[in-house]
Amino acid sequence: MQRISSRNARFQVWQAYLGNRNKRQRAGEFLVHGVRPISLAVDHGWPVRVVIHDAARPLSSWARELLGRLPGVERVAMEPELLAELGEKDEPELIAVVEMPADELGRIPVGPDFLGVVFDRPTGPGNIGSIIRSADAFGASGLIVTGHAADVYDPKAVRATTGSLFALPAVRVPSHREVLEWVRGAGVPIVVAGTDETGDVDIFDFDFTRPSLILVGNETNGLSAAWREAADHLVRIPITGAASSLNAANAATAVLYEVSRQRSHSFKTGTTPPA
Repeated sequence: MQRISSRNARFQVWQAYLGNRNKRQRAGEFLVHGVRPISLAVDHGWPVRVVIHDAARPLSSWARELLGRLPGVERVAMEPELLAELGEKDEPELIAVVEMPADELGRIPVGPDFLGVVFDRPTGPGNIGSIIRSADAFGASGLIVTGHAADVYDPKAVRATTGSLFALPAVRVPSHREVLEWVRGAGVPIVVAGTDETGDVDIFDFDFTRPSLILVGNETNGLSAAWREAADHLVRIPITGAASSLNAANAATAVLYEVSRQRSHSFKTGTTPPA
């Protein structure tokens, strides 16, 4: 077991992952801390390359049990002040260096109950993480991030998912083209519904019991012209008050809740809402 007590080359590599997307991507790995996120990463079979732990305190029962599940994984003991830097001052007991999966749309399962979410050109990693968390909570099949966007594996995004990143496939693709080609070859008819404040139908009146792909636009500019053209329908969330629109993550959560409500009602009653 290696011990790190200074800001040596290896520490500097891991520290760079906190703010340098290109270095994370080239290495194909990122940092995870917190009991729930690390546990879920291991539960869902994500490859853990290194486990870093506090050199100055004994391991908790949780940490011992987790390490027992990772018998072949490298362990590194690190001085607490250095570990706190990697944990961004959270003073974690463990930090896991986790391997990134491939950005392949085939990771997202497609079937009769398919529910996918596209987040188009998001600028805020926290919003990506919040949408992943909501998508996981309401039974989505996966999240697709398109275009020039913030990174799914940014520490702010990973933290905001509270571990849902490891339970829900999240895939990055260059543009709408790859997604539409995948939709056409999915083997089931998928309705593509874009969210827009000027949409032609309220989400309560739209039939989300069908296999559906929900489009959520950039926080400032909404959906791109290409995605608006590709959508089969544009749906809106009816709101009141002085606000003209919702935050992207809040809007996605509202739509996902409505999809879940409709599908639960359909399952219980055998009926579907109007298209």
